Amino acid sequence: MSSLGPRSRTYQRLEKDPIEIDGSRHSGSGTIVRYSIALATLLRRPVHVINARMKRDKPGLRRQHLASVLAAAELCGGNVERAAVGATTFTYHPGPSISGGSYAWDIGTAGSATMLALGILPILAFADRRVEARITGGIFQDFAPSPHHMQHVLAVALASMGLHIDIHVLKAGYVPHGVGILEVRVEPSSAMLIPFKRLESKRVTHVQGIAFASHLAERHVAERMARACESRLAEVGVTSNIRCLNDREALQAGAGLAIWNQDPTGVLAGADQAGRRGRSSEMIGRFVADALHFDLATGATVDRHLADMLVLFAALARGTSRYLAPAITDHVNSNLWLVETFGATSRVVDRCVEIEGVSLAPNS
Repeated sequence: MSSLGPRSRTYQRLEKDPIEIDGSRHSGSGTIVRYSIALATLLRRPVHVINARMKRDKPGLRRQHLASVLAAAELCGGNVERAAVGATTFTYHPGPSISGGSYAWDIGTAGSATMLALGILPILAFADRRVEARITGGIFQDFAPSPHHMQHVLAVALASMGLHIDIHVLKAGYVPHGVGILEVRVEPSSAMLIPFKRLESKRVTHVQGIAFASHLAERHVAERMARACESRLAEVGVTSNIRCLNDREALQAGAGLAIWNQDPTGVLAGADQAGRRGRSSEMIGRFVADALHFDLATGATVDRHLADMLVLFAALARGTSRYLAPAITDHVNSNLWLVETFGATSRVVDRCVEIEGVSLAPNS
């Protein structure tokens, strides 16, 4: 792992007692680990994490979580104590700067490259200059966002806050072998992030999407996912344009479907699902269509996943972000609890999420 270029934005290091983060709270997931490290890096507060992922079948850090912690440390010149695969307790001390440049991180397993990207994106938003990173690991899998959702939904939302990111799949990767490559490019914010405000719900009548399949062209998997999704959407009055991509570069066979709406002033939502043994193409197509329709039918202005992804960025912004979630999930509550631990304030009224940010300045 290495970064190119000598310049770095200097931050005043604050030597304070570590903030204790109980990783078993709320969702008890690896997201608590990733996001607590991101916040510690940005706000220059050491953290002592206990009970990491204690609610999971295999508690403690997995390779993908450890990779996220080490990537953050590399970005800011920080250090980590007792972090290892299987560790449930560790301490992280952020460094004095966040350096831009070129990076490469290899999870070493099929662990989620998109989840690692989510964990470091808030840090990259405040780097001293442009960042280009390549992350090797799993690309399409359950319990992780698809790269297409991140590019066509999350990136659009962040652009409205003043942060510009690009996410591209250079090579697909699937469970169990991984070795996919995700490229992340970030233009750091030159000013405080703008609050995210979406309270007006509009009827969505058209969506776009990508049906992606590796080594499955002869079974027409991409086309079958797309047709099933388009048919289901048509039943509820939504037209769609889903592009089919057949890939031959991945190490193994696999697939994923993502759809999205990009209304720049109203609803910003998407849905996705990865392929899996026993999950037919038609099942995937119908599931993705139904998930998006359910979220939109609630009158929400963001989808269920964007609702929790936005929390961290809203907590760093200047002012109050407000948006309507389809439901207040455990991940939303978990992220709200975490940002409040670091000084942001929030409240939820019905399904309206409000977050008062800490006004983090690029040169603070």
